[in-house]
Amino acid sequence: MARTVGVDLGGTNICTVVLDDDDEVVGHAKLKTPTTGDRAGVVEVIGASVYDALGAADLHLEDTVAVGVGSPGVVLDGTVGGASNVPGFLERFSLAQLVTEHLGLPVRVTNDVTAAAVGEHRLGAGRGTRDLLCVFVGTGVGGGLILCGEAYEGGRGGAGEIGHTVVQQGGAVCPCGRRGCVEAYAGRRAMVLAAERAVAAGTPTILFDLVAEKGRSRPTSGIFLAALERGDTLIADLLDQAVDALGAGIASAVNLLDVDAVVLGGGLADKLGERFRSRVDAATRPHLFLHPPRVELIAAELGERAGAIGAAIMAREVA
Repeated sequence: MARTVGVDLGGTNICTVVLDDDDEVVGHAKLKTPTTGDRAGVVEVIGASVYDALGAADLHLEDTVAVGVGSPGVVLDGTVGGASNVPGFLERFSLAQLVTEHLGLPVRVTNDVTAAAVGEHRLGAGRGTRDLLCVFVGTGVGGGLILCGEAYEGGRGGAGEIGHTVVQQGGAVCPCGRRGCVEAYAGRRAMVLAAERAVAAGTPTILFDLVAEKGRSRPTSGIFLAALERGDTLIADLLDQAVDALGAGIASAVNLLDVDAVVLGGGLADKLGERFRSRVDAATRPHLFLHPPRVELIAAELGERAGAIGAAIMAREVA
């Protein structure tokens, strides 16, 4: 059987699956992403996650034909660069070559959200669509595109970056350094920075009390939800801004590409659930050009395995 392995490399976790010929997940593993060290250390953990997933499937490396890796950053011809949340991934290098040398198998590297879009298109919420936009809201805001049934990565690997669509000229500073991006309002990292500034200016919030209460080092998506459920007005205001920014950004992408559907996922969107999805849907519709709007905004189905599943599917291209 032409089994493939898919790896979703995140800033917090490395999720890995083994996929069989029938697109069934037959093994999976999750390990912590190193937060210190260099890229060689990250590749070591990627390799360990592959072996763990194969072990869970009662398989060996020789039972597979290729490995796919979904990586943060801008991916081009197996190289990765610009990913500040993984040690050693800021400067461009060939991740495909390093993983191939480590495992001895062909490797296909793609952007992590593009991989998730492939997973959702083939096996998740986007099944049956021809043109699909996936928007993943978590630490940042990422996007992936399926056009004419195939992953679209752009000429230089930068397609799908909806988080850096400008929705407010001269607006809030984004982690990318520019102003007014969707991610400046809807990414969890940017919202944490906004909450810190608000606290410094005297606005109360229980967000950071909840971080200490739950023994975390930083606010997670679950902590944002807990603060919202306890009536924290600052967090409610920040999420209002996030919804508005996502609505404007998604509508702009739909107006440009006329996709069949938009899949909304990612850690923050998944945790906030249906009410968040419906609010983003409502915020999108006034900005759409075509009327009546026919595009659907639907919740992602594959959860944290979406990127690994998509990477495993894309690995078949190099098998």
